[in-house]
Amino acid sequence: MGNPSDTQMKLVSGAAGYVLEDVPHLTDYLPDLPSYPNPLQDNPAYSVVKQYFVNVDDTVTKKIVVHKDSPRGVHFRRAGPRQRVYFESDEVHACIVTCGGLCPGLNTVIREIVCGLYHMYGVRKILGIDGGYRGFYAKNTVNLTPKVVDDIHKRGGTILGTSRGGHDTLKIVDRIQDRGINQVYIIGGDGTQRGAALIFEEIRRRGLKVAVAGIPKTIDNDIPVIDKSFGFDTAVEEAQRAINAAHVEAESMENGIGLVKLMGRYSGFIAMHATLASRDVDCCLIPESPFYLEGSGGLYEYIEKQLKESGHMVIVIAEGAGQDLLSESLQSMVQQDASGNKLLPDVGLWISHRIKEHFAKKKMRINLKYIDPTYMIRAIPSIASDNVYCTLLAHSTVHGAMAGYTGFTVGPVNGRHAYIPFNRIIEEQNKVVITDRMWARLLSSTNQPSFLKPGDIADAKKEKQPATSLLDGENCKDRKSMTEDNPCLS
Repeated sequence: MGNPSDTQMKLVSGAAGYVLEDVPHLTDYLPDLPSYPNPLQDNPAYSVVKQYFVNVDDTVTKKIVVHKDSPRGVHFRRAGPRQRVYFESDEVHACIVTCGGLCPGLNTVIREIVCGLYHMYGVRKILGIDGGYRGFYAKNTVNLTPKVVDDIHKRGGTILGTSRGGHDTLKIVDRIQDRGINQVYIIGGDGTQRGAALIFEEIRRRGLKVAVAGIPKTIDNDIPVIDKSFGFDTAVEEAQRAINAAHVEAESMENGIGLVKLMGRYSGFIAMHATLASRDVDCCLIPESPFYLEGSGGLYEYIEKQLKESGHMVIVIAEGAGQDLLSESLQSMVQQDASGNKLLPDVGLWISHRIKEHFAKKKMRINLKYIDPTYMIRAIPSIASDNVYCTLLAHSTVHGAMAGYTGFTVGPVNGRHAYIPFNRIIEEQNKVVITDRMWARLLSSTNQPSFLKPGDIADAKKEKQPATSLLDGENCKDRKSMTEDNPCLS
């Protein structure tokens, strides 16, 4: 079959270093496929739009900060409706599946895919696959119409149910083929998108006229390339409630400590942004920034200093922070979920015990309250900004599938929605760059120590920097081009 990435991305070169990382199209392996006029041109809702369709050559640049002598760099195909579509409305048989953990906005994405297909393109056959990837071969389906999904965006979770694991590519494609499905919309995180890439490869191998489209989902905002993931704004907003509760508890008691654990297995974006937004946090601990407990400049020393000065403090810790500090006995208990993700020990519970033990030995009385709002945050409905974002994601995905694009995922790149090859989404994780301005702003806001030793800082600067999101709106997208004479603009 060859290297899957060879068929998941097409490179188109142009002048001045322009490179388009294009996504596959059904005509790549079905060259005689007929096309049809886009029915949107007759849609009353679009009659007032000056330009119905995206220009065929429109692309979105990956790197927004450039200099006069810089190459034009990597681009992605711009999302949006095309003049020609490769499916007639009455032939479309679409399905939607949600996989992995819960995230605010899942129901909104489902609703808007259904309403977009129905109202924009006149599609009437839309199935919901019940229970994640397993639902394909369990034959659990739900018929979806605008009436069925009318108010689901007001509820958290997913009306389709979800699960981890259960991905058998051949069985799934067999069921897609047996049911006559020709558009597959897959909502999930990096593991789910890897599965979607394999499904696309098998469909291509069989020469089926089936468009496979992914909508990336992760509450942690750890997906590369795109500006941010849906549900992130909601998570940060809801995290404020937990931080506020921790602050109220802490300041109401002598030597009160409020400890809040937030989501973030490998990326500390939620913890960082919630800390910056709240103004009540005295210390934020994330996976990307190592810390230590004892000795000069350690966490214990900082807690004691803060309690003596203010009488209380609030600590926010991401779930993946400090895993290297956990005892070997806890690490030996580490297991994996059905998707192969490591089940991390509860660092919040562990560090709360360690803090209590430390100050008990010092005979210094503290009152520590530990709050873990993780599952409350995951399960709530999305806020207004995420609802708007989910609508744009869903509609962009529908436009892409109808136009014959396949093997792609969608998301905003520098504020413009684009079609992105699967392999770019799953090749790495987006992480907080602790040598960037955003983390420096947090350290300045909380006045906490960085916990980094000079050697750690030097190592961090030498490391290859991952692509950062627009949530840190002043970062270069391509760290390799950054030099002392060519810094990111601020």
